[in-house]
Amino acid sequence: MDAFFTSTMTVALAEIGDKTQLLSLLLAARFRNKTAIIAGILLATLLNHAVSAWLGNWLGQFLQSDLGRWVIGGSFILLAAWLLIPDKEDETDSRFDSYGPFVVATILFFLAEIGDKTQVATVLLGAQFESIFWVTMGTTLGMLIANVPVVYAGDYLMQRIPMNAVRVAAAVVFAGVGIWHSPVFG
Repeated sequence: MDAFFTSTMTVALAEIGDKTQLLSLLLAARFRNKTAIIAGILLATLLNHAVSAWLGNWLGQFLQSDLGRWVIGGSFILLAAWLLIPDKEDETDSRFDSYGPFVVATILFFLAEIGDKTQVATVLLGAQFESIFWVTMGTTLGMLIANVPVVYAGDYLMQRIPMNAVRVAAAVVFAGVGIWHSPVFG
């Protein structure tokens, strides 16, 4: 359950203010069917994070030594630094709007996650915990925890959440995970 809890917490925190959260806000403004948007986010995240957790799990076999644990721990610390850099909203192409909110949300969310902080975190979590299922479930839940409220109350929440404080808190959590999972504490 450590894999599930850590994956949920780290991705939920990392997602706040992330470009995919901004994408959720944009989709909610474009489409009325909030359930379809959330279903698209869910499907895209499950697919993307399952592949990412599998990749991390596969890479984990090469990182079992103390050096490998330092690499994983150091990667979490680097990711903590990356979290301090605010994301900018990407341009989205409205020509796909005719496909409906589910298809648009699924495709855009899947593509936006490629190379994103939460995908990198999922790979690292997969390498650390060697549990594709629990890492995928945890990171997907974390993604939903951060994005479902934005879909329903995005403008209200985004104006009231202190993004800099959240980024710092998320960076501290990621650095803590990196230190905790390094050979220092292992």
